[in-house]
This record gives sequence, structure tokens and C-alpha cells, in this order.
Amino acid sequence: MFQKNFPLKTISHYKIGGEAKYFFEAKNAEEIIKAIEKARQLGVSVFVLAGASNVLIDDSGVNGLVIKPDIKSFEILGPKVRVGVGISMNQLLNDSMAENLSGLEWSAGIPGTIGGAIYGNAGAFGKEMKDIVESVISLDISGGNPKVIRRENKECDFNYRSSIFKKQKGREIILEAVLRLAEGDIQKIKEEAKKNINYRFEKHPMEHPSLGSTFKNVPVERFDRGFIEKPEIKKVIKIDPFPMIPAAYLIAEAGLKGISSDGAMISPKHPNFIVNVLEAGASDVKKLIDLIKNEVNKKFGIELEEDIEYLS
Repeated sequence: MFQKNFPLKTISHYKIGGEAKYFFEAKNAEEIIKAIEKARQLGVSVFVLAGASNVLIDDSGVNGLVIKPDIKSFEILGPKVRVGVGISMNQLLNDSMAENLSGLEWSAGIPGTIGGAIYGNAGAFGKEMKDIVESVISLDISGGNPKVIRRENKECDFNYRSSIFKKQKGREIILEAVLRLAEGDIQKIKEEAKKNINYRFEKHPMEHPSLGSTFKNVPVERFDRGFIEKPEIKKVIKIDPFPMIPAAYLIAEAGLKGISSDGAMISPKHPNFIVNVLEAGASDVKKLIDLIKNEVNKKFGIELEEDIEYLS
């Protein structure tokens, strides 16, 4: 059912954002196609919102139709699973563990849906979605008649926090994917998942709404060799999934921990998180994003790249 003037902050992981002129939660591909047809009749643009865990929604909202694909199918195919775009990463992990399937432990505690994770090639602890995706089915909505496309892993053009779906933003809507997992020991799977969740609660500011990492970590090749070889820098380099300097380190070294803009704050616990501590607006977050980019560039000569998406 189409909803008018829908408050997007109610489904935002950040609890930030204005209203969508129209909003539609689709349960299957047929409903998505009908919603797109309706948007064309109304003469409005179409925007796709997955789990809203990595998207900063503008305070002024969205003057168009926001479609939330809510396809939550889950099918076991031996050591593989076929999953709908709307299933949450947490539910996917739990359902897979129930079948003694390993390969998703790294995702424990990651919010959002499988669709958003594929779109941005989500990753943690040196692992990424590209490591487990076998194929993806999407709906190309760029032409007059939407058409279904099936891609194998290599055709998805996965890169660091990116994919073909992200590069051609707005052209395709992911519908489902087949993931390659492996049979494992349920106890070991649970222990690994619990360890990763505990790490997140220890290192990340989970007590406040956020969009996770605001910026991508920076590949070491973007820095001068002399800088990389400093002992204090060697200590902070992480494999994510290749040698990187954490954005959090650069932000902290720029002296930005704990700085706030009205209800938004650069987390003192993990400065790559901008947390919503007191009914922040998107404008508050954007001020801090600009501040971070300017100060890090001033100190290190590096232009940080956002890991979050914008919706306006």
C-alpha cells in the first residue's frame, strides 16, 4: 500500500530524516514493478531504501517514491542459501547457524539487510560479502520495461565497499542472492559470532544510534612511504581486506574526538562513528562530516571518502 508523507526517521537506524512524499514496502518483484509504474504515473522519482543502516536521510525528506524491498525468502541449497533482499544480516546469520552453516560469523552485529550489504560489499574482520556471494538477481528499472538480470560473482564488480549496483546507483534493485557457505560445527560458529559481537560492544558506541563507520579506511598506498614506515603508523595498519590505515586513527590524530554539533557527536569511543546523542538532524551530521574531511586533509593531505550514502 502506498503511504503518503511517510516519516523516514521511523525506519532509519540513525533516527534521522524527513518525510517521503510516497513510501511503499514491497514483498516481491511484482510489487516493485507495480510501484515503479505508479511512480511514473505520478511523475515522481524512485529511490530505494534497504535497511536504512548506512544512509543519511536529509532533514527535508524525499520528494518522490521511496521503495523498501522487503523480500524475506530463505531457502537452503545444500551448503548454499538463496536469500531475499529484505532479510536482515542478523536473521540471516541466525538462520544459517540453525543449519550448521559457517561463513557469516564476521557479520555478527552488522545491522541492515542482505541487499544493502551486497550493494556496498559490506565487510568486517578481513572478510567481505564478495567472499560468499555466488550470484545476484536484480531488477533493472532504467528502461521503459523493468527486466530481471542474473549475475555471477565476477560480474558484480565487487570492490572495497562497492559493487556494480552501487556504481550505477538507482539503475537496479537487488532482489535476491545465492550465498556460498560451508558446513561447520555449530558450537564453533556460535563462539566466533559471539566473539565478534562482543568486540563491537567493546570498541563501538553501540549505546547511541549511528550509521556505523562514516568514512572508508584509507589504503596505505595513498600515503608517502616515509609516513607508512614510521613505527607508530606500522602499529595501526590493519588488513581490511588489504593494508589500510583506519579512518578512526586519522580522525583521532586530528584532535576531533568528542566534538559535537547540536545533537550529533564524533564518538570519543570510536571517532569514525558520528552518533546521534540528542535528536540530531542530518544538517548536524553533515557539519561534522565536513569538519572531519577538512581537518584530516589539513593534517595528513588525505581526502577521506564517505562509507555512508545520502538520500535527499
